[in-house]
Amino acid sequence: MASRILIVDDEPLIVKGLRYSLEQDSYETDYAQDGEEALEKFFQGRYDLVLLDVMLPKIDGIEVCQRIREKSTVPIIMLTAKGEDMDKILGLEYGADDYMTKPFNILEVKARIKTIFRRTAMLAKENTQSVLTVRDMKINLNNRSVTIGSKEINLTAKEFDLLQLFVANRGKVFSRENLLETIWKYDYLGDLRTVDVHIRRLREKIEKNPAQPEFIFTKWGVGYYFTDKD
Repeated sequence: MASRILIVDDEPLIVKGLRYSLEQDSYETDYAQDGEEALEKFFQGRYDLVLLDVMLPKIDGIEVCQRIREKSTVPIIMLTAKGEDMDKILGLEYGADDYMTKPFNILEVKARIKTIFRRTAMLAKENTQSVLTVRDMKINLNNRSVTIGSKEINLTAKEFDLLQLFVANRGKVFSRENLLETIWKYDYLGDLRTVDVHIRRLREKIEKNPAQPEFIFTKWGVGYYFTDKD
């Protein structure tokens, strides 16, 4: 079954170009021209990835991303015409998996989409143990869900990948560069602070007190590591 991609942008030429190029690679595409239409289509249809512009009529892309993340872990790539780092970080904070700044090269867009799909497929194939347990936290590798006690924790795709990597390599210190290379799996052009944002968001979701973590620790000047030792 072909992967389905929802393109959300209010510039017809960009939508037309993306649809043409992606359909040449056998993807199925659909599109929305404003935030309201994007949410309506997303929650009524089945999509494997969303290309989402930040600046949209009616509801902006940041809010659309946030609402999708409340219900789904489908990968989201933000498209932005702005160059400020804060806009990029903000998009990632609200659950985006990646961002690209306009004008972009369509070959790079397709490369990043392929990377995301390849990573998802590899993780599914590599999951030989269906559930990882850390104290009262259960990480289900089949449906990519996390529960702590009886509470389900809603993680984005990147947050889940980070947690899975940490738990599978308990005690190993990963530098920011290591994490970008391992989780993003390409020559990532973004700011290394992207990793810090994801780690902070993950801590907020799985730690009782993010300021005094029990699981994800900082090795100052080096990177991050995971331990379940009391």
